[in-house]
Amino acid sequence: MKDKIQLYGFNNLTKTLSFNIYDISYASSEREKKDYIAYIDDQYNSERLTGILLEVTNIIGAHVLNISKQDYDPQGASVTLLISEELVPTDLMDVSCNQSDFIQYLMREHMLRDTVVAHLDKSHVTVHTYPEFHPNNDISSFRVDIDVATCGRVSPLNALNYLISSFDSDVITMDYRIRGFTRDVDGKKYYKDHEINSIQNYIDEKTMTRYDAIDVNVYQSNIFHTKMILKEITLADYLFNVDPRELLPEVRLSLKDRINKEMLEIYYGTNIY
Repeated sequence: MKDKIQLYGFNNLTKTLSFNIYDISYASSEREKKDYIAYIDDQYNSERLTGILLEVTNIIGAHVLNISKQDYDPQGASVTLLISEELVPTDLMDVSCNQSDFIQYLMREHMLRDTVVAHLDKSHVTVHTYPEFHPNNDISSFRVDIDVATCGRVSPLNALNYLISSFDSDVITMDYRIRGFTRDVDGKKYYKDHEINSIQNYIDEKTMTRYDAIDVNVYQSNIFHTKMILKEITLADYLFNVDPRELLPEVRLSLKDRINKEMLEIYYGTNIY
């Protein structure tokens, strides 16, 4: 909305962005598959994912209250940030949130000075990774699920381009929903506080030229869904520890077809026979 709405009290709208990316790779031998999983686990461990989520929080104009992170055995990682729109004095923070050494880390590394944040309902950022392969299939995949839920003025859509650029994304699915309502000073309800008819409007034009995209939106319910798939693939980007020049032309063609098939199955959510 172009003109600011004078609200009665706090902006109660909850805006949630669910962002999923899929990265595909070819790994033929058992050793290559394990090496691929180990590589993904190293590239996207909980420490790096925490850094990505901290930047997301900074981009959308929110602040960190609490961080929880974990690497898993045999693979995968999760990170959760509790975030808020407003800053409050340190002495008002729940002492059970974070260990003191982590608080000092935040102050030292991310310039939070002597202030932290308050807890606002339904404001959080989470990420989970799912590297996987099957022993009978030499096409492996890596999935990242990210959820950004905010209350108030901050919008998770502002971090969309940063999220896309932070990962190698062959297939991307995004869901955005605005829940609840807020009131102006006269008591009138508002079910959204910004104009939107497609998630694609918030994605950089250069990025959109690389992907095919479709929307499935339910406008009357403020539900928006966009799926994107890479238009063109370069085989060398999908071969893990394999030089495509060492493969016969018919093998290269077969592999490219199989990688395309894997991407299409994920994109359309169905098995292709």
